[in-house]
Amino acid sequence: MLFDSLPRPSVQVAPGVAHIPNWLDTAKQRELLEEFREIAWRYAGSPMAMVRPKLQSGQMSVHQLHLGRFWDYASHRYVDVMSGTRVPAMSQALRDIAAPALHAAAAVAEDLAPWADSYSPEAALINYYPPGASMGMHVDAFEESAAPVISLSIGDEALFRIGGSQNRNKPWDEVTLCSGDLIVFGGPKRYAYHGIVRLNEHTLPADCGLREGRINITIRQVSDGNKLKG
Repeated sequence: MLFDSLPRPSVQVAPGVAHIPNWLDTAKQRELLEEFREIAWRYAGSPMAMVRPKLQSGQMSVHQLHLGRFWDYASHRYVDVMSGTRVPAMSQALRDIAAPALHAAAAVAEDLAPWADSYSPEAALINYYPPGASMGMHVDAFEESAAPVISLSIGDEALFRIGGSQNRNKPWDEVTLCSGDLIVFGGPKRYAYHGIVRLNEHTLPADCGLREGRINITIRQVSDGNKLKG
């Protein structure tokens, strides 16, 4: 890793954006990767397979696996069943990550605190970035809930960029995400444009469970909290 000898304190990147370095230890990273591989093998060839989605703008460079709920790009909605195949469930181990992750982030960015005790993890998107992959600036605006998005990194370092909610233009804030890092965004930045500019190849820890590239885990609350309580 390029930055393993430098101190990396937890920081509020911007209001509503918290970066917690080294939050996930390598043993947990390997455990999660083994879980994702098993699911990907089990659903290979099915409508829930881990694939590179095709969008109107072209095919993504990132492979995606949906857990808990599936975002159907064609119908523009979250579904539980796709072409007769039920969406793979989120494991309890993955669900259990959400609360401590959000509490850690809320200690750094106070705008996240209102969600710390009520967050309900319903969906996880597992993105695999092969070497050379990136993710264009976009907004996560499909969920009914305005709850924060929890994001975890495993593998090669990635340059994360987050801007404003009006357009993709500057000013931006940029953060290098290393294996095990946690970043959470919500509050005034919940609907901000964000993306992955590039990977720094060959920077992953030897014991993280990946040989190359990067896995990004994003955990979301899909449903509105008031509806969940009703």
